[in-house]
Parts: sequence; C-alpha cells; structure tokens
Amino acid sequence: MASIRLDESLTTTSGVYFDAEVCVVSHQSVHQLIEVFETPDLGKLMRIDGANMVSERDEFFYHEALVHPVAMTHPNPRTALIIGGGDGGTAEELLKHSSITHCRLCELDGAVVDIAKMHLESVHQRVFDDARLEVVIGDGLRHVKDTADQFDLIVLDLTDPVGAAEALYQPSFYADCHRALHTGGALTLHIGSPFSHPDRVRSAITNLGAVFLHVTPYFVHVPMYGATWGFAVASDGLDISEIDVTTLAARLEARAIRQRQFYNADVHHAMQVLPEYVKTLLA
Repeated sequence: MASIRLDESLTTTSGVYFDAEVCVVSHQSVHQLIEVFETPDLGKLMRIDGANMVSERDEFFYHEALVHPVAMTHPNPRTALIIGGGDGGTAEELLKHSSITHCRLCELDGAVVDIAKMHLESVHQRVFDDARLEVVIGDGLRHVKDTADQFDLIVLDLTDPVGAAEALYQPSFYADCHRALHTGGALTLHIGSPFSHPDRVRSAITNLGAVFLHVTPYFVHVPMYGATWGFAVASDGLDISEIDVTTLAARLEARAIRQRQFYNADVHHAMQVLPEYVKTLLA
C-alpha cells in the first residue's frame, strides 16, 4: 500500500513530514477541514487545514508542558478555562489535579470535539465524561471578553497566530484574559519555535509583558512539530521560576499526579534554562 505523505511547514522553505497509512476521517466543517490519519510513528494524527494538531504518541510533550508548570506552581487551582483544546488533551491534564472543581473548555468548532471523542480516546482518556468539565462551543475571543466569571488558570490551546487566530495573540485579548483571572491566577500558552519563528516568539513575550508583571518562557522539543517549541506563563502574582523542587515533588505526590511521561519536578526548572540564542532573541 502506498503511503500518504503529510507535510508540516515550519517556514515557507522548511518543515517536517510523517508518512500515513490511511486517512481515517476527512470532514469539512463550517470552519475548517479536519482530518485524522493513521501513522506508523505517531499513531492517529489529527490535522486541521493541513496542519498537524495532535497525535496519540507524542501528545504528552505538548499537553504536559502546557499545563503542569502553571498548575503545579499554583498552590490550589480550583477553576480553569481552556480556549481551544477541542481534542481534550489539555482538559485531561488539568483534571489530573484533584483541586480542580470546574474546567470550562471553549472550542470554536464542535466537529473537532466530536471527531476527537470518536478517534482520539488515548489522548483525552474520556475526559469529556468527567462531570467537572463543561464544554462550550463558540468563539473563544468573544467568550473571554463577555464572561463575568473568573478563573485560577486560563490555558490557551490555540492554532498558530495566522488568520483569525492572530487576534488571540494580541495585548487586547491578553488584557481580557487578565480581567478573567482571579488574584494569583495565571495564563499559559504556546508561542512557537524560537529557531523557526523568532519574531513570533519575541512578539508573544512582548505582548504578554505589556499586560502581566511576570512572564516566563520555557522550551520543549515536540516531535510532531519537528522543532523546539516555546511556551509561556504570564501572571501578576505567580512565577513558575520561583517554586522549589521539594515543593513541586510534594504537590505531585499530594495531588496523585502519577500518569506522566514528560513532566516532573526537575524538568519544571530545566525547561526554563535558556540557551544563548534564545536569551539574545528575548533581550
């Protein structure tokens, strides 16, 4: 059987590819083309408009890195808002924290949630059946602007800042997120590749810094993206760089967060160590 080559662009002149064996789903929703492929290296892989979004075998790099640094630094996170994240992977990591009593997931495209439920159970681990999770289908930008609720954690699990999604990386949206956070709360998001997207990374940190007192970037290699990938936590009162390893280890034990493949108390700080080219980029 001939393989299907799945190309993922990092820039206009470079990228990464994976071979797929079969297309399991191809669905054109109102908003976008959603596809799921079976691949030898990554298991099931979901693509949206031709861009890799999540895969079964490497999702833990992204989801654990996105969620646990901020959630573990917060002493008692109880409420969380996810913008995007329709595959359920971010919600699944958040709800590993026993302190979380309510998590709202606002996803633009209900078809992403439906397809993930059917084909990506190994990613979301049936989190959609958890009574603590509320799923809202709608525009995340509008939801944050209009909500009167406040949250301990806001997680932006977004597509790249291209097209309509670009508005979700602007200071005005970060200001709306700031308003929707409890005192001591924090925002976390991915910010792109410092090697392939230096301007994007610099802009994200600058825009976050225009709104929040503390902005801490950190970096992880994500196999599906074929690159070192940036994340950031932004807050007025919480700094992920200040918590010590002993406290982190104690919280991991107290919250019984044992199903991890990437994150631990040592990795928490290791991710924040910046190579010289990134220091120069962010100077």
